[in-house]
Amino acid sequence: MAESSPLTTHVLNATDGIPAARMALSLHRLDSKLMIWAMLSVGTTNQDGRCPGLMNQETFTPGMYKLRFETGSYWEGLGQPSFYPYVEVVFTISEPEQRFHIPLLMSRFSYSTYRGS
Repeated sequence: MAESSPLTTHVLNATDGIPAARMALSLHRLDSKLMIWAMLSVGTTNQDGRCPGLMNQETFTPGMYKLRFETGSYWEGLGQPSFYPYVEVVFTISEPEQRFHIPLLMSRFSYSTYRGS
């Protein structure tokens, strides 16, 4: 499933210039009728800071999604304080046949992201 996942992510620890290995994350989709988030999957980044197999093409439908990265726990595991206990990246998918890459570049006090492919 990892190779066919239409949604991928990569987390980089910009403070130390390394991939953010062993960071917990979760993927959610908004139920547009009930206006609540439904958890779709959970995972942990590998040694390269990636989390393969978040979902498969069949379950990737148009809608609003979010990736929640447990940044506070990650930094705590390194013995360092951080400002953000977690980071949520919310995005809309209108063309699920495309591939989407959501990277997270972070330090203890900042983060940035963008839509890759």
